[in-house]
Amino acid sequence: MPHRIETITLPAASPGTVRTLAVHRFGPTYSHRHAYFQASMHADELPAAMCAHHLIGLLKAADDAGRINERVTVVPAANPIGLDQWTINRHSGRIEGASNVNFNRGYPDVSNAVLRAVHGRLGGNRARNTEIVRDEIVKAIGALSAPDEGNALKIKLMSLAADAEIALDLHCDDTAEVYLYLGETLWPEAEDLSAELGAVATLLAKDSGGGSFDEIFSIPWWKVEDAYPDCPLGFGCISATVELRGRADVSDDLGARDASGLYRFLVRRGFLSDRIPAEPPALIADATHLTACGHLRAPVGGMIAYHVGLGHHVEKGQHCADVIDPMADPAVARTPVLAPTSGRLFTMKTSRLCRPGQSIGKIAGVATLRPDGGYMLED
Repeated sequence: MPHRIETITLPAASPGTVRTLAVHRFGPTYSHRHAYFQASMHADELPAAMCAHHLIGLLKAADDAGRINERVTVVPAANPIGLDQWTINRHSGRIEGASNVNFNRGYPDVSNAVLRAVHGRLGGNRARNTEIVRDEIVKAIGALSAPDEGNALKIKLMSLAADAEIALDLHCDDTAEVYLYLGETLWPEAEDLSAELGAVATLLAKDSGGGSFDEIFSIPWWKVEDAYPDCPLGFGCISATVELRGRADVSDDLGARDASGLYRFLVRRGFLSDRIPAEPPALIADATHLTACGHLRAPVGGMIAYHVGLGHHVEKGQHCADVIDPMADPAVARTPVLAPTSGRLFTMKTSRLCRPGQSIGKIAGVATLRPDGGYMLED
């Protein structure tokens, strides 16, 4: 079928108000395979929306040429609530104003409902088991409801991606290089995604503790696999959070580059037919566990003076920055910030003002820093 655009209306937050989602659909409606992309759940992260804009253009051209084999869905601006959050001409789309909850936290976990539904039904057929689990995930998400606008948005986005075997949530960081958050059991199955996007880091976790969108589509599969180790399952869903550099990296050139990487990923996965290089690009870096990601944390509040740049390799204990108290005597005004691990500095803070304890950079290391895991995400 040709490209079509569906408009979904969210529940009104108050009388006389309404917000909508635009959903771009491609490919045959009868296809059982589905790839889903959403952008800018954090509404102030526009590199994601720029990538989605260019991806839609590539998919329209592929559609016109008859090269789309399976269903592909793109939601180019996944958060109309956050798009509308302005205060004195400053936009803030990361935290919902009504609830003070991060838009990418607290998605409902349907794992227990899925476990109950598949009990006694799985066997030795991998394809059949995968079909049963996917159907029950769709049903469990379809049974969710919420009267308020914020949670209704989350459930609607979940329902759009419920049956997807690829579900990519496109974001960006503050100042950063391209990197991914990915389920640990999906590596190296999803190595080609990291390679095609040129990711400098791929951070693996099984449950980061935050209820983020990407993990909602991985956790049910892991829990079924753990509960029924003798019943083989396919990969189920390659779900990931894709961080497309920093907030200021909004350009046609970068958006087109990122969209081309996702397009080639879809070709390699059989969703599209097109001529691309036989092998994906070489990985920039192997994956590392999220528990090995080290944060540069400001010991005190003040203004930041970095001594290393984005993409630099740092050694554990290296003096990476100073936090300066501008009111103090210059002789005692500086507090050093030392690297907690060795690795690549792949994010930094755009604002040079920080609070005590705030992360002002992330380092992709290999040594485990938090052996017990726990909550591993930033606010």
